[in-house]
Order: sequence, then structure tokens, then C-alpha cells
Amino acid sequence: MSETLSRRALLAGTAAAGLTLAVPATASAATTAVAAFRLVRAAAGEPATPEITLPEGYSILAGTRYSVASRLEYYTFVTGPANPAGIEVQVTWPGVLVESVVYLESRLPVRRDRREWDRFTFTLPITRATANDNQPTLQIWSYVERTAGLEFNLQHNDPDRVAGPWTGVAWPEKEVRSQVHQLFAASAVLRASGLQAAAAAKGHRWFVQGFETNNTLHADNPPHWHITYNSGPGFNSPTHNTHFWLDADARNFYNGMDVTGLGRLRHYVGDPAAIYDFQGGANGGRGELVATMTIREDGGIDIAPPSGPVYAIAAGERGSLVREVTVLRDERPWLRIETKDEVRLGRTTVRTTGLQDPAETSSRVLAYDPLTGSLR
Repeated sequence: MSETLSRRALLAGTAAAGLTLAVPATASAATTAVAAFRLVRAAAGEPATPEITLPEGYSILAGTRYSVASRLEYYTFVTGPANPAGIEVQVTWPGVLVESVVYLESRLPVRRDRREWDRFTFTLPITRATANDNQPTLQIWSYVERTAGLEFNLQHNDPDRVAGPWTGVAWPEKEVRSQVHQLFAASAVLRASGLQAAAAAKGHRWFVQGFETNNTLHADNPPHWHITYNSGPGFNSPTHNTHFWLDADARNFYNGMDVTGLGRLRHYVGDPAAIYDFQGGANGGRGELVATMTIREDGGIDIAPPSGPVYAIAAGERGSLVREVTVLRDERPWLRIETKDEVRLGRTTVRTTGLQDPAETSSRVLAYDPLTGSLR
């Protein structure tokens, strides 16, 4: 017995489609698990839904956030008895050539029908406890840096992969470009200012991250990015999590900073946002001052350690943060940072120009798997 999911059945809803099948008695005691997979089309086209056939006892999770079509992809979630060896999934997608099937951070081998090029099967491991545990399948992220005191996670966004709230708004082209410049600038500031070293000495960490536009499990909107301070090794530690919102011209205009025990603190242009280390009873129990971040009039951000030079991510040569950003040190231009993320090629280019010392000029290319983000 099998279960075939057609476009009409999906749209009609779970009950009408009969998507829930009884688990055979021999498997009734098995642990239920969830697995997601992404079908990547060879060429973008109108969003569409393939037919998916699953073995008896397995079904698609109900809800629109678990079955998502974009111009370039289709992803969905399967649930049923845990099966690390995997179940056979059959896909029929009339007129659509599927280039790859992505599962977690890898591509699954595809067995194509010799007579029908738009029909194929693959083996899908069913191992994760929850849908949320499958986020790596949906995300295209690169960990640019994972060193003591600093982690830098770069999102790769494609207008043909939009999902969830991003399908109903204009593509945030300027914001996507600007966040990449600013992320690399922030990591440079954290190193040069000594903030990374100070965090590492305490066993703490800075976490730098942007926003993504393709993941219905994480409605990561409106456009924003983060410079997060964890007073410990990760997000389970007391945390100051900044959310720098970007306007239509890619200028930072609001910082909603989530602070453990205090909720969200709201800061606008000119409002200092103080970050503490949660060690000791100073400052109302938040500990000693780590850094202060203030949104600038030009849409950039001042980053001030407790002592030493004040750094800033500021507008570039044309007064904008879209083409590049200027990094200031005590209000003097220090670096110019310009990036280009070619998401279909899996290549991010970072050009840094030393504005005080030519020796600090460099060019760097990050190569990554365009379907998973894993660095090559």
C-alpha cells in the first residue's frame, strides 16, 4: 500500500487528502521521527507541487509551512516511524527536471526512471525528533568563522527561493547586499577592538548573523541582522541579542535587543544599547559593561568598547550602505569593505581596502556549496 500526494490533494487539506495513515501494528511501538527534503529544480519556473509517494505508515506533516513551493525549489516534511536506513520516496513532477535532492547538509543519490525523465526515487533517512531539527535542510548558511570568542554565520539568499512572509513582499535586494558588507565589517571590528579576545578570555562568545528568506520554520523578517553576545559558550547562556532592522535603503534604524531576564529593549537612532557580561552584581545584576552599540545618523552603527577607540560601521563613499561600508576608528576612515555574494555559483567575494595602511588591503573569496552553504 502507498500514499500518493498530488497538488490537488495538498491544496485540499490534510483531511480531504487522507494524508494520515495508520501505522502497522508491527511498527506501533516505534519512535516517531521527522525528515525534511528539498527538491532543487534545474531551472526556475512557476512554483509547483510534485506528486510524492511514501511507504505505508509515513505521511506529510500537515500545514502550509511544511510543504513549500518556490520558483526554484520544493520542500516538505515526512513523519513516521524512525528509520535511520531510510524509506523509499518516489517523486513524479511532470515537465520539471529536478537537479538535486537535499537532506540536511548533503545531496541524496537519485535513481531516475529510464523511461520517464521526470520520475525518480531516493532513500530518505527518518531520524530527527522534531520538524525544527530539520532546519539544516532548508538553510543555506556558511560558517565563515568559528574561533574562540567569535562565530560568524553567513546566510545566502536567492529571490527564486523565497518562502513564508517573503513571498508577499518585494525582494529586499538592497538589504540583502548591505547585510553581507556589515557582517564582515562587524567581524573585523570585533577582532581589532579586542572585543573578541575579551569574550574568549571569559569563555563567552560573539555571534554575528544575518537574515534568511527561504525558511518557513524561521519567519526571519523584516530584514535585520545580529551582533549577539552570549555570556557563555552559546545561546543557552545569558544573552544580549541585537536585532538591527534595515529600512528600504538598507540603513539600520532600530535595534530590538533581547536581553535574558529583561525581554526586548528598544533602541533607535542615537540611543546607546549597553551590553553586559552577566558576571557579578554591577549594573542591576547584569555585570560589567562589555560594549555599547548606537545606531548612527547615517544608518551605520557605533561600536564602543569600555576603553580604547570607538569603531563604527558607517556609510560608504556614496553615503549609502548598499554598495560598500566604511569602517571608522575614532571617526577616522580605517577600512572600506565591499562584498559580492553570487548565490548560484556558491562564491562570496570580500574586498577590503586599507584607508590608513595599504598593507591592510586584501581580497578574499569564500567558495561554498550553493545548495547547502558548506564551505569548500
